[in-house]
Formats: sequence, structure tokens, C-alpha cells
Amino acid sequence: MKKIALIVVMAFALTGCGGGGTSSAEESFVSGDGATTFIKIADRKIAPAISGLTLDGTYYTYPKDKMAVVNVWASWCAPCRAEAPTLVALANKYEDVAFIGILTRDNPANAEAFERRFKITYPTVIDDSILIGFKGSLPANAIPSTVILDKNGLVAARISGVVTVASLTGLIEKISAE
Repeated sequence: MKKIALIVVMAFALTGCGGGGTSSAEESFVSGDGATTFIKIADRKIAPAISGLTLDGTYYTYPKDKMAVVNVWASWCAPCRAEAPTLVALANKYEDVAFIGILTRDNPANAEAFERRFKITYPTVIDDSILIGFKGSLPANAIPSTVILDKNGLVAARISGVVTVASLTGLIEKISAE
């Protein structure tokens, strides 16, 4: 009987060790479901200043007189890898819209490899403290999250989770037509 009790205790103890080597960033990862939120013009709030050092070592500042698609991502995030080709294609299609990445909970070396792999040409800012500024409007509460800013620098919409061509194109077209 003592052997069975010991085996049961050992089994419970070992199951607590099953972390599989994940990082603390991945442990707090929340995946969005692709839900889209659109804000009426009268209810929009100003976006935070988006500026900082980019992955390529330059300094970027978003000019608030231009529509923007702001994508929050990390290289270890599987949904981020899934949506990267869509973002690149739409950034090439909508040249008059600023596409901006915000790297969160990641290291620059992995992120640079991610950008090379997916041929991302738009800037990615390394300062994820920018995300705090979205708290009063549509916070980027999942990875990936994509926030769309209108041409007045106001938060107009968010996709929580993976963007699709249809979801992001629809929002870009709707907001640019305003």
C-alpha cells in the first residue's frame, strides 16, 4: 500500500514539472478569436504617440495625419506567423496607409529573423509600452492584435486575433471612405 501511495504522490509531483520549457512571455499569452470591433466616429479616442527605435535600428514616428494599421506581434506567436503574409500583402496593396508593427515580449534577434522570413518591410517599433496608451480606447489585449487608426489619429477599429484579408480589407475600406 505504501508503494502505491508513493507512486501516486510521485505522479502528481512530476505532472507539476510539465512546463515544457516555455518562457514567461508565452505563459501569459492570450490568443484572440479574430473578433472585429468598429468604433463610430463620434466615440473615437486619440491614439497614443507611436514612436521609437525600430528593429532595423532607425527611429520611427507615426504622423497622425495618416491612416494606420498597427499590429502587435511576437516571433514566438503562431497566430502572428499565420497572419504575417496577409499583413505584408495588404501593406503592399494599401501604400497610402501606414503599417506599423509593435513588438511585444520578444527579443530583437528572433524578431529580425521573423521579419526576414516573411519579408516585412514596414517598421516595427520595439517599445511595447506604447500599448498602455490604448487602454482608454481599444486595448491590444491579445497577441496578435491589430488596431486601425483613422486619418485623424483616432482609434477606429480593432481585430483581436489573426487578421484575414476580408476582415482587414473591410475595415481599411470602411475607414478610408469616411
